[in-house]
Amino acid sequence: MTKPFATITWRAVTLLFLLVLSSLVGCRGQVPTTEPAAAPAVAERVPDDWAYDLTAPTPTAPRGMVATDAERATEVGQRILERGGNAVDAAVATTFALAVVYPEAGNIGGGGFMVTRMNGATAALDFREEAPRAATHDMYLNEHGEPTDSSLVGHLASGVPGTVAGMRKAWERFGSMPWKKLLQPAIELAAEGFTVNERFAETVQGRADVLRRFPASRTLFLRGGDPLQAGQTWKNPDLAATLRRIAGQGRAGFYRGKTARLIAEEMERGGGLITRADLRRYEAKWRAPVGFTYRGHRVYGMPPPSSGGVTMAIMGNILSAYDLGEMGWHAPRPLHLQAEAMRRAFAARNHFLGDPDYVEIPRTRLLSDEYTDRLRASISKKATPSKTVSPETGRDSQPTMHTTHFSIVDDQGNAVALTTTINFLYGSKVTVGGAGFVLNNEMNDFTAKPGEPNAFGLVQGKVNAVAPGKRPLSSMSPTIVLGTDGTPLLVTGARGGPHIITAAFQVLANALDYGFDLGAAVRAPRIHHQHLPDRILYETDGLTPRLVEALRGRGHELEQEGTIGSAPTVLRTEAGHWAGMNDPRSSGSAAGY
Repeated sequence: MTKPFATITWRAVTLLFLLVLSSLVGCRGQVPTTEPAAAPAVAERVPDDWAYDLTAPTPTAPRGMVATDAERATEVGQRILERGGNAVDAAVATTFALAVVYPEAGNIGGGGFMVTRMNGATAALDFREEAPRAATHDMYLNEHGEPTDSSLVGHLASGVPGTVAGMRKAWERFGSMPWKKLLQPAIELAAEGFTVNERFAETVQGRADVLRRFPASRTLFLRGGDPLQAGQTWKNPDLAATLRRIAGQGRAGFYRGKTARLIAEEMERGGGLITRADLRRYEAKWRAPVGFTYRGHRVYGMPPPSSGGVTMAIMGNILSAYDLGEMGWHAPRPLHLQAEAMRRAFAARNHFLGDPDYVEIPRTRLLSDEYTDRLRASISKKATPSKTVSPETGRDSQPTMHTTHFSIVDDQGNAVALTTTINFLYGSKVTVGGAGFVLNNEMNDFTAKPGEPNAFGLVQGKVNAVAPGKRPLSSMSPTIVLGTDGTPLLVTGARGGPHIITAAFQVLANALDYGFDLGAAVRAPRIHHQHLPDRILYETDGLTPRLVEALRGRGHELEQEGTIGSAPTVLRTEAGHWAGMNDPRSSGSAAGY
């Protein structure tokens, strides 16, 4: 059972919406390293109808931990650790296993980001998809200059995949086990099959009509014309053969030879743009991670073309001036401040961030004290209308769960936070004939028309416009937090489009601001604000009616939004063990050794 950072005590008196904080039991203690903090001041208890028990136990283990969105993938990563592999070995094996057992988001036909803490140093790996060389800035506009849906479904929606190149690059730098051994579990799962669970069946059934439009997808997911059903055994021999080529030939097994030919032929059949030359040119890239300090802890995230690290840093820098712990968890004022910090951070994200190989990003200025002070000074007791929020000054602007994340730590103090995606569930819905995997629809993450929202409602600028070879801006936010001793304390990230950033940040804040243990930090209700649309989203039954009215009284528009992100997380306990859990908002598991 997890040794908590804090014990959360819900008292009937906390139903009162404005309490004198000094009358509550407990007070905020020191910022946690491996020691428990005092019980947080709680000004509003979790609503009675909230779906998750914050006090439920989480798995712990003394040496290492893996937390993923798919139980079979968790088992693969755990076995690699038990056999002496390090965190990167386990990450590589887990990624390929997810491509088999979690095909709606796990992939070799997409891309992602990895933040590592290996041998006492932090690194960031960009294996994001990129636009084909034949791509043009207006390719998703019709004759009237309006966006079409061709960036969402079909062959034209796909960017050049980066996952295989990323895993190979990480292994070449940090791997300790043979490459073939890391792919063998995924090969066996694809060849021998596994039992379809409810999640897998539901995602196929919900997208059967569009999957049916593409012959290879119809064959793979609609056996006999009917969607997969829970309890069936599902095999993917074409994917097993593809993985064998990758195991035997490394990156050439994907970016050259038969697999590359199959991808190019699939593109030609459907009018897509990816060529064999595009595949040969693709390279994963090591980049300098984004680092910032929050509550005395060093936090490392992913730099552009991920927006996660910079956006989280702006939020953290703004909120660092406020003692959220003393204000109380889920009280009106700290929720208001969090929403206003999110609003301003997303305004900056949408205006400034893109592929650093194509546009100049003022990263140093965005993380500076002077910029933070300007944004913070624009926050008042009332909600600031987003139409008046500028990414420069804080004021005057211009016009679904589709990803998977996992967190891993090993017995040498190494850690990996990795988020990978094909964008929407089943990406472009196009399966590569003869290769057994779905291609992404990441081209929708580009700005088709500045000022127009994309499928996630994000309104972005010209810096994220389509260009040949360019990588689209992403919300993926793999994150590692260090303890004061410089070793990993918390490893997190999330899935869920732009919700990723705010979900991961709230897990971090729940632990560092309020001293929550892992179970409470992950299970607690969340909010989200992304500048535009101008509203706070909150999870179903996640806020009490009284709290909703208090925030409306400050000028916020609020809307319920099912769930916000899903964050498989690993956290060091006071005993020095590892607590791990997958977010109950999705399937999956955590396991250690």
